[in-house]
Amino acid sequence: MVSVVILRLGHRPQRDQRVTTHVGLTARALGAEGMYLAGKDQSVVASISDVVSRWGGAFFVTDGVSWRRCINSWKDSGGRVVHLTMYGEPLPVMEETIRRLDRVLLVVGAEKVPGDLFGIADYNVAVTSQPHSEIASLAVFLDRIFQGEEFSREFPGGTIRVVPSRAGKIAEET
Repeated sequence: MVSVVILRLGHRPQRDQRVTTHVGLTARALGAEGMYLAGKDQSVVASISDVVSRWGGAFFVTDGVSWRRCINSWKDSGGRVVHLTMYGEPLPVMEETIRRLDRVLLVVGAEKVPGDLFGIADYNVAVTSQPHSEIASLAVFLDRIFQGEEFSREFPGGTIRVVPSRAGKIAEET
């Protein structure tokens, strides 16, 4: 099965904390292994790390990375780079190709990404060719690539877990 790590690009600490945190939380919940943040924001790292410690799993977050060095290092180690963009090839056309890869660095941008990223990425993939949320596109992408396996995924080591319920909210502390 393909291993996916997120590279979050374009994060502006004063404006994007909540959205970037949600990118990380969505990535974690839906099967990604971790997130590199091209920008320095310890509050995002702390927030996601807190969720990991309480809810379990092995998701990592590293901030302050150079996006170019991250991509080059990823490619040098044999991984492939997928840029999630509304200008790319449609996900339904690309999902089988991506599913067959070993390691994917999934680039999730914010407002603007450098134009040369389109040429650096191995694949430019679109969830839809209309303006939309990067969180929504990340969720759809991961669900399609992992084919729903995230619904049965275990998160060992947590101190809180949800008990599925038809009505009400039930959580237990371990």
